[in-house]
Amino acid sequence: MTKIDDSKLDPDDRRAIEERAKRLLDRASAWGRFPTPIDDILSAAQVTVAPTSIFDPGAILAYLRGKAASTASLVKKALSKVFGLYDAHENLIHIDNTLTVSKQNFLKLHETAHHDIPTHRKTFRFFEDCDQTLDPQIADQFEREANNFARFALFQGGSYALMAADCALEIKTPIRLAKTFGASIYASAREFARTHHRVCAIYVLEPIEFVEGHGARALVRRIETSPSFAIQFGRPVDVAITLDHPLGKALPIGRKMTRPVVVTMVDRNGTQHECIAEAFDTTFNVLILVYSAAALSDASKLMPVEFT
Repeated sequence: MTKIDDSKLDPDDRRAIEERAKRLLDRASAWGRFPTPIDDILSAAQVTVAPTSIFDPGAILAYLRGKAASTASLVKKALSKVFGLYDAHENLIHIDNTLTVSKQNFLKLHETAHHDIPTHRKTFRFFEDCDQTLDPQIADQFEREANNFARFALFQGGSYALMAADCALEIKTPIRLAKTFGASIYASAREFARTHHRVCAIYVLEPIEFVEGHGARALVRRIETSPSFAIQFGRPVDVAITLDHPLGKALPIGRKMTRPVVVTMVDRNGTQHECIAEAFDTTFNVLILVYSAAALSDASKLMPVEFT
């Protein structure tokens, strides 16, 4: 099932959240430092990552011994579904250290947001990343705010978009920029599409599966579009990419990456456009970048490319 947008906020709310993240980057002297200095940002926020992950079974038992029964119950409920926790009593963040470093980076910033945003810190004595301790609407709002805070801090405001604008319009660019900023390829690809000045979109798919009688299929997890793509083509509502889908021939079956292929997409006026699609399999997800052929400044980009 396609996931809803987990970062959409009212414009005024988003500006307020980004201003807080900006002030934290200022205090950490983080601007222009790559990869984004996560430890310095956390230090500037006066929050600490627990030296031993609470997600380790032994650590869970030790941690719960010192907690009230109600808090212990909340922790037990939360641990089955989350990867990060913020303890407002101790200004402490717990992160599942079995995750990749790039995923931990985003989680650390997400939990730091709960600490740095006054309404979050004051509302919760113990904040857990699920909606069981909050009204669902409030929980959703807080999670969106924390996601925007983390996104702004990790990609240093508009720094990512400026850097991407100077790079080639190709799937390799968000892969390279992920390493530059210390982000996951998944987060980098989403940021690439939604901040790019050209007509492009990123389809984030679940791993490819083979369905008897239908062949290869990849369910759609998310679709991120650039502002200009949304204006011209609207926001896609595909739920799956199969071999008979216009993007089907871009699926990286049996390989990590596909060559750019020409596909046809229909805009909001019913007009067909020649577009280019290329894909990368991260193991966790399949990413398909699709962009208007008119966005290319050099026709040589349509030539076959060998990937290693």
